[in-house]
Amino acid sequence: MSRWIVAVCAAGALVLGGVAHQADARPRWATAKAAAIHPGVQTFTPSGQCTANFVFYDKKDVYIGQAGHCSSKGLPNETNGCTTAHYPLGTKVRIEGAAQRGTIVYNSWATMRSVGEKDESTCYGNDFALVRIAPGDRAKVNPSIPVWGGPTGIDYHAGFGETTYTYGDSELRAGIDALSPKFGVSTGDDYDGWTHGIYTVTPGIFGDSGSAVLGPTGGALGVLSTVEVLPRPLENNASDIGKILEYMKRYTNLDAVMLAKGTVPFSGVL
Repeated sequence: MSRWIVAVCAAGALVLGGVAHQADARPRWATAKAAAIHPGVQTFTPSGQCTANFVFYDKKDVYIGQAGHCSSKGLPNETNGCTTAHYPLGTKVRIEGAAQRGTIVYNSWATMRSVGEKDESTCYGNDFALVRIAPGDRAKVNPSIPVWGGPTGIDYHAGFGETTYTYGDSELRAGIDALSPKFGVSTGDDYDGWTHGIYTVTPGIFGDSGSAVLGPTGGALGVLSTVEVLPRPLENNASDIGKILEYMKRYTNLDAVMLAKGTVPFSGVL
């Protein structure tokens, strides 16, 4: 099932020179208006700039997600997470709005290599990293998607022609916020459900990698991963968040990590 695709953000793409816990362990979030750290902020690894997707938490820590290939050492067209070199766990990530750097505590690419994953669909579709936010920055976090609101939970499927919603933050847009939120149209699932094809106006570009994709009901659908060259030019592919989390929990000790729902209701209206 080999296809000619190019990672939206890979090595060299844009290279640049305390929470109170309630009884149910959910953090007490900053308000969406005041939060400096949220889905859609820029993240910076040694490979370059990407966009954060969703916020996660467990009893001890708060995390923000990015694409696994955001710490790739490979070329832009090296998108097989089972074979492409990457920076190790423990790599520091500069997070927009944070005073301290975050730490990569999970990378699907590292896990797939460690367990000897051979399934082609999984190797190409499983593209996710979890960045632990420093304790001193946790009070700055809100999980709501800018403009759209949500996520409302997890959307496990987007059928052909259904609406999707994205929020990218590439530096190539020169800080023009109006270009970040975009409507999209689903072209259905691929790679055995590991990816969802979407067309947006305009497509996700270098630096948008890792950004959140919401499904038709405002749930977390995927993580922006690649832009296709053939057979569907400029179609973006998003890695399925449900499969991503299932894989992570199956092979690591991060089984208690949960997706944080937005405190702002989903609207789907610009």
